[in-house]
Amino acid sequence: MTNHNEAAGTSGDSDISGRGRHAGDSAGHAPSGHSGRGAHDGHDLPRQHQVTLRTPAELADALPYLLGYRPEDSIVLVALHDGERRGRFGGRARLGIPAHADDWPSVADQLAQGLVKGSERRGARPESMVAYLCQEPGPGESGRDVMERLRPLAQFLRTACGRLDVPVIEALCISDGRFWSYCCPGQGCCSSEGHPMGLPGTSVLAAAATYAGLQVRGSLREFTARFIPWEGAAAPEQQTALDTASMALVPRILDGEGRAEVAEETLGLARRIMKRFADAPPVSGTRPADLRDDGLLEHDEAATLILGLQDRTTRDRAAEWMEGDEAGQALRLWRALARRCVGPYGEHAAAPLTLAGWVAWSTGDELEAREALAMALGADPDYLFARLLHQACNEGLGSGTAIGSRSPDATRCRRAAGHPEPTSAQGTHGRDRDTARKRASLRGGQRPPASAHR
Repeated sequence: MTNHNEAAGTSGDSDISGRGRHAGDSAGHAPSGHSGRGAHDGHDLPRQHQVTLRTPAELADALPYLLGYRPEDSIVLVALHDGERRGRFGGRARLGIPAHADDWPSVADQLAQGLVKGSERRGARPESMVAYLCQEPGPGESGRDVMERLRPLAQFLRTACGRLDVPVIEALCISDGRFWSYCCPGQGCCSSEGHPMGLPGTSVLAAAATYAGLQVRGSLREFTARFIPWEGAAAPEQQTALDTASMALVPRILDGEGRAEVAEETLGLARRIMKRFADAPPVSGTRPADLRDDGLLEHDEAATLILGLQDRTTRDRAAEWMEGDEAGQALRLWRALARRCVGPYGEHAAAPLTLAGWVAWSTGDELEAREALAMALGADPDYLFARLLHQACNEGLGSGTAIGSRSPDATRCRRAAGHPEPTSAQGTHGRDRDTARKRASLRGGQRPPASAHR
């Protein structure tokens, strides 16, 4: 399975009435609290704002506002909780659409169970679901072709939810600016060519969201682009710098005395780069801002930081930069380092991605936090710090709730999540060295100790 995002429902609720299987009247209300576990949080309207969603077209238009961004290549499930025939949007769950159809049944089960069971743990079992499949046409395809190709996946979702006694009352495919319903009873109410989506920002829901000060923060691709490793002409130069740094730093990290020296060098360099970022003139737009930061970071500097952060204690000390003015500069640095984990060093991105997720979460940006942490787990599914933070985010815990005093120490995060630190530091370091040596052997030389210190 090639998908790296995890199934979970978000923590925002908003009301929706009606349980018709197709084009039933439905009314969306302001959120009334939090339920479920979420891979990605949606935006919620304040309680005084109430919106009525009456058709599949309005459900399709609502999706970006439920997630807070426009999903791409995504399966999305939205839980509905009924009360006096008025439902509430509950947990939201998103997974990437696997390229191989053989993976679709297991993905459907994973998504449905993650959302339903996560909601149950929070005392709010869903009574029904709305499902979305979002994918743009490939070469030679039309939106209708996409809809037909994904029809078995929609059926797997409906079956998986049905086995849990949570029926899917509407399943929509969104592709090429149009949408189709898989729940149409086939009585001439839907065109085989689908229905056009409304212009972005023109719906009643969009108006209400704008009035409430909420925004759709671009597309999922725009989120992930800030973290994806380079693939252009500069990537080979960065890989060479990483190779050179690994030969110099791995023996020192594996040595007790040298390890402390590398830690101080890594943190000192990081502070200098953050100061350089802070002094740089501001630019408008995320892409220009990331390009500016890339230009301020040399290949050898990035390589030294990436290798140094593979040490767990060094990474935990770097995690202290998560509040105030330091947080913004640190987040820029962690994003830039994730983009430099090129070629065979992709697994090393788990450290900067986790730090990016930690800072984003600590500063209240749960959308970026979840995406960064999901990508960290994609780089290294066993990366403990990322797993614990992702779990805390998905349980709807704010950073202050999980950490207590908002201490940046990762040890407190582990304890808050019910995972105490090993009692023997010596034993932990011994396991770290064994992992580093194993990774060193993969390339017949001093392999960077990716994830050696989790």
